[in-house]
Amino acid sequence: MRKVDTIAPLSTNEIGQQKLSLVEVLVKAEEIADFCASNAAAIDVNGAFPVKEFESIAQAGLLAAPLPPELGGLGLGIDSSRTWETLQLLKQIGRGNLAVGRIYEGHVNALQLIQTFGTKAQIEAYASDARDRHKIFGVWNAEASDGVKIFPMGDGKFQLQGSKTFASGSGYVERPFASGALPDGSWQMCIVPMEEVATVSDPAWWQPSGMRATASFKVDFSGVELDAGALIGKPGDYYRQPWLTTGVIRFAAVQLGGAESLFNETRKYLDKLGRTLDPYQQTRVGQMAIAIESGNLWLRGAADLVKAYAPTFAGDANTSNEQADKLVAYANMVRTAIEQTCMDVIQLCERCVGTRGLLPPIPMERIIRDLTLYLRQPAFDAAIANVGQYALSESSSAHSLWSYESDN
Repeated sequence: MRKVDTIAPLSTNEIGQQKLSLVEVLVKAEEIADFCASNAAAIDVNGAFPVKEFESIAQAGLLAAPLPPELGGLGLGIDSSRTWETLQLLKQIGRGNLAVGRIYEGHVNALQLIQTFGTKAQIEAYASDARDRHKIFGVWNAEASDGVKIFPMGDGKFQLQGSKTFASGSGYVERPFASGALPDGSWQMCIVPMEEVATVSDPAWWQPSGMRATASFKVDFSGVELDAGALIGKPGDYYRQPWLTTGVIRFAAVQLGGAESLFNETRKYLDKLGRTLDPYQQTRVGQMAIAIESGNLWLRGAADLVKAYAPTFAGDANTSNEQADKLVAYANMVRTAIEQTCMDVIQLCERCVGTRGLLPPIPMERIIRDLTLYLRQPAFDAAIANVGQYALSESSSAHSLWSYESDN
């Protein structure tokens, strides 16, 4: 499969880095989302990948945006004060095409992990990959019984054995986390430079009803050898809280973007049919509007809590915070509430447009397929149970249970 072409930066500063502006990036994201929406049907094919979309993302500086300003980025995804803008960016991309949003969110996630747990040298090296070489990063953590194992070979070398499933962006994501178990069973993060190694991809494994253009294949890493510099953080860091769970607010933002797209398309469809004055349609659209605004308020609440918690996303890896449990529980609430929002919007959309509105090339059918599959994130019941566990462990009254005061 063809790789994403390297695209020259638009404008650069005196050290060759792109000049990024937060306002310009968010405006550009909206334009990219519009293009993603217009091209979504064309790439709604198993094994497809949004090549043109990621060319635009690279040209707009969005691959570098998660980096800190001193490395040519905007700190989106790592600077807590810009959590709201990060979620708005992800929501916009999701509005355009959930497949694109899923892969881009993985890129943001990966760079956040590197900046949280990596060394200074690793951060700078991988920043150059994203900023200058337009490498797409990802996090491939899902696996079956033949999951990845990491074996030390001596002299700072390691060999991988086993496979990852749901490897979104297979053949195009060139810097995935393909973490695995060390001989003692502990979990070690590592990044594989895909163009430098030989792996075996299984496209036949991916035959989904939705999210077809994510190319989420099964990838066998057996025989891949890595230097110690490819290992990120200490064993167990990936599963450390609150970083692991707090990250769910990112994919929730992408999902809400899909719900907003359904809302927009439903109104357009009803207007085309001349049904906007129908009181029953008005009631359904009103319910959709309420649900989506609720989702946006949850994102705002999450952004405010992350900002108050620490200057960097979910805090410094070397510093403990007694409010970590609160942050985890709130993130689980956000994830759960936005899933329900999306499910409500799907059902209301289907009732509004009926069978005829769910036939291609009308986009609602595809968006519903993509969103339904994307919503099936793991450990749903455990997320709700965590919220209840936290609420039962606290004596604060309901109105102050989630408040957090900070000088940050």
